[in-house]
Amino acid sequence: MHTISLMRGPFQLCDPCYETVVSEKLVDARNFAADHEALFDHICPNCYDRNRPLIDDMLGSSE
Repeated sequence: MHTISLMRGPFQLCDPCYETVVSEKLVDARNFAADHEALFDHICPNCYDRNRPLIDDMLGSSE
């Protein structure tokens, strides 16, 4: 399990999702993801469900 940072808080990712996010260069050297919508497109259903409150908060605040 890996943790990256988003504007609204920590975001947990499984190993395969973390590797994908890093290979797509969606996080910087400090493991901060500036583009959360691109990040959400690259995570598995389990990671999406695990982080559901944070995802709902971020998507709701952008409308």
